[in-house]
Amino acid sequence: MDIKDNQGELYEVFIQRKPGADYKHAGNLHAYDKKLALENARDLYTRRNEGTAIWVVQSKHIIASQTSDSESFFDPADDKIYRHPTFYIMPEGVKNI
Repeated sequence: MDIKDNQGELYEVFIQRKPGADYKHAGNLHAYDKKLALENARDLYTRRNEGTAIWVVQSKHIIASQTSDSESFFDPADDKIYRHPTFYIMPEGVKNI
């Protein structure tokens, strides 16, 4: 028996808590189009004024690295010394770079 999924597309929801802050993943939801996804995200994830802005993106458009590839994917570039600023001399009086 073939049952068709009628929930719509899966969207991931990201909320910005206050202006200038990072967007944080809040969860996901199903919707038939992007306008409905945005409205549902607002209703579901910001009921108590938890956010100032929302991003919604279809889950199928998110690309992620695979755990099995982590060793080669995140391999440190020890042979590229310019990526390690340990040989730079800090000028006197400079507090933060």
